[in-house]
Amino acid sequence: MLHTILRLPDVLRQRGKSRSAHYLDIQRGLYTKPIKIGERASGWPENEVEAQNAARIAAKTKEEIRALVLKLEAARKAAS
Repeated sequence: MLHTILRLPDVLRQRGKSRSAHYLDIQRGLYTKPIKIGERASGWPENEVEAQNAARIAAKTKEEIRALVLKLEAARKAAS
């Protein structure tokens, strides 16, 4: 299975949010934390970005999105 990692500019473009709003969502538990892909590089798995965007399109509540974020981050740990 091929896993694509998206860098910040791609994630922001897909989300339609500013950098500061994106990182504020991460602090509030409304978006997954980035993963390290290098010493000075990070990104987000494309499948997680798609799942979170789909939840917003489906008008999920903040609580439902927080639950999705926790589920996605738990899946990362289970996969490693």
